[in-house]
Amino acid sequence: MNCPNCSTTLPDGAKFCYACGKAISAAAPAPAAAVAPSGPVELKCKACGAPLHPVFGEMVVSCDYCGASISLAGGSWKEISKHSMLPPKVTEPGQALDIIRGFLDQGLFHKHAFEEAKVEEQRLTFVPFWVVPVSASTTFQYQDLAVGIGGTVASVAAGAVIGSALSGALGGGRRGGGVAVVPVMFGGGVNATRAGTISQQYEYPVVAVKGMSMYQPHNYTFGLADRGFYDKKSVPDGAQVLNGDLGEDAAAHAAQAFVSQLQFEAAHKQHHMVSSLQTQVQVSEAELLHVPVWYVRLDRKGEKIELLIDAHAGKVMQTVGNPAA
Repeated sequence: MNCPNCSTTLPDGAKFCYACGKAISAAAPAPAAAVAPSGPVELKCKACGAPLHPVFGEMVVSCDYCGASISLAGGSWKEISKHSMLPPKVTEPGQALDIIRGFLDQGLFHKHAFEEAKVEEQRLTFVPFWVVPVSASTTFQYQDLAVGIGGTVASVAAGAVIGSALSGALGGGRRGGGVAVVPVMFGGGVNATRAGTISQQYEYPVVAVKGMSMYQPHNYTFGLADRGFYDKKSVPDGAQVLNGDLGEDAAAHAAQAFVSQLQFEAAHKQHHMVSSLQTQVQVSEAELLHVPVWYVRLDRKGEKIELLIDAHAGKVMQTVGNPAA
């Protein structure tokens, strides 16, 4: 199919023109011979007018000249107003390898582990993340074992005291003439069901590149308090700034799922006997954050080890393989 405004060849089902930004009617016919572009297409940066070259499928594109970013999702393209970055502090390859050396060699039995490995690949990239503000409130019910057991013990004890008193009264003080009385449970027992609430605010980062799930934080937290406005001049020479193929709406849905799981885990961490749970999640407008990350692949005795280093914090954030072997 072709754009009705500028005649650029577009893939079947395109919702907008990559070249001029014109929205394409859903009813527009698509010629059978139309072929999706195999290489980059061009449009103009709204901030500085420089050409942009998004590859087909990309939804988040940053300008190589001024650093402004645009979103291509939702049937149109618009400038992303909230674009930030974490400033890199580990900018040299040797610095990154020193961090890995300390990580691999820690502990008596792992000494010289780094020296036994060969560096196969090493690169610094600025990876895009959608930072999604999320407000979550979870209500749940749980069984308080302490209350249930305590109430049962109290009822049994009370029954035992009364049973002992009745036994003495009926026996008249005669030796061997006592009457055995079984303690009686009082009432319907103690209700041990309790209710709890967990409310949290999150700024949850969702990696904006679908094929880079390894970069998605799980038990690692970025230093978001240190982020500042994106500045192309702060990108070291040789480092690549990646575009993204995950739109803001998809990131918001992913953040909802991740945060709901965190709320679930928090409730079960507080109480082991959770019987029901419900979480309400609200998201706000996300911002685009570029995080400097070193990727390093090692070969250690035939085993491949992949490591990610947060180049802002100077810490290993993720590993794949078995670096402790």
